[in-house]
Amino acid sequence: SSGINAEWPLRPGDTYNAHHMAVYAVRWNNFHPRVFASCSADWTVKIWDHNYSEPMFTFDLGNSVGDVVWSPYSATVFGAVTDDGQVHIFDLSQEKYEPLCQQSVVQKKKTKVNHLSFNQNYPIIVVGDDRGNALTLKLSPNLRKCIKEKSYSKENEIAKMEKLLELVREPSSK
Repeated sequence: SSGINAEWPLRPGDTYNAHHMAVYAVRWNNFHPRVFASCSADWTVKIWDHNYSEPMFTFDLGNSVGDVVWSPYSATVFGAVTDDGQVHIFDLSQEKYEPLCQQSVVQKKKTKVNHLSFNQNYPIIVVGDDRGNALTLKLSPNLRKCIKEKSYSKENEIAKMEKLLELVREPSSK
């Protein structure tokens, strides 16, 4: 036995020519099992479907991107932080080309924001910088997803991402 499960939908060993410079973070989507995000010193965040060699989305954030993180409450929401002290929050189901929010979160000009995390229970993120600080930030109301018990489910989140991926996929791009 090779130790590889033939039923498993992913192909271990695949390599993606993801970025032109150092990759700083790679994160699987919390809901969709084939989707992951990567970020790099090349100023980009890329959203991938594991079954395709080209990214589904590429975002140029104008500065080296230190971290990218998927939200715990939505398959289409993620955040990224850049070396110019900015936090960028995206929701691909609302806006496919630009962040919903982009905000400077550091007080000193040359401070780099290098890590980001969403709180599991509250509309709060925490960001870390290269000077040893961790800063908590409350998401504005338009960035908070109210989880409605009737409509929220893992299956609905997977379906939401799958619908989005189908919009950007080209049949011959596999």
